[in-house]
Amino acid sequence: MIRLGLLGAKLGHSISPQIHQAVADRLGIALTYERLEVPPEGLADKVRALRQSFRGVNVTIPHKVAVLAELDWISPEAAAIGAVNTILFREDRAEGYNTDYFGFSRLLARHGLQPGGKRVCVLGTGGASRAVLQCLHDEGAASIQVVSRHPETAPAALRSRFPLISYDQLRTLQGDLLVNCTPVGMFPNIAASPVDAAVMDRFGAAVDLIYNPAQTCFLQLADRQGNPAVNGLYMLVAQAVRADEIWLGRTLDEDLVDAVVDDVRGLL
Repeated sequence: MIRLGLLGAKLGHSISPQIHQAVADRLGIALTYERLEVPPEGLADKVRALRQSFRGVNVTIPHKVAVLAELDWISPEAAAIGAVNTILFREDRAEGYNTDYFGFSRLLARHGLQPGGKRVCVLGTGGASRAVLQCLHDEGAASIQVVSRHPETAPAALRSRFPLISYDQLRTLQGDLLVNCTPVGMFPNIAASPVDAAVMDRFGAAVDLIYNPAQTCFLQLADRQGNPAVNGLYMLVAQAVRADEIWLGRTLDEDLVDAVVDDVRGLL
């Protein structure tokens, strides 16, 4: 039995266990996938304990950056992004990877939102945001603005690579794509949106990394204007399948992502 899990602070909303079970069922393998809630101050001890009995874990809010200090080896893409969302425990070391990058790229392609030549604004400066920014940069976005409540206190590594602006400054911009990488609007606080209709009206499409609820207030604003509005479910499944490839040490069929999305869509 392969033992896996999700490491985060609050995980009641997560459908990751169902996603990985759907993958396992389609592959005919036996695994368990556990929710592992731990506060920031307990992260180091938890990672040390997991080394003893887990094949690997996913990492989510708020640990994607802090967990780097607890690992023995970090993949090139995770090092470039500065965040880890997947850990593989080998006998002699803990390895960190970032599959959010892969998942976001697959989401954009699946929905015809390739960023090449586009003007993009990204809300948030956390671990998921860093993977999104790297992907947008690598895929040729014409301009990328990062929006933060406190631009002056954003990580120096981020400020050195991308223009950071406030939410007030965002109100003066126009763009092709607005991406929400914050938890604002996530279950159970589903009545909130990081921006209002006046801001959304200035963008041609919206992506929200949140998948629960399936249509956040943020996406409802885009939908009401008749613009593409895409939630984070496809990204979540795509990054999960990539994590399973790392844990299993094998390449999985590309069609598996679409199949598992169909399997779990009804959970939202």
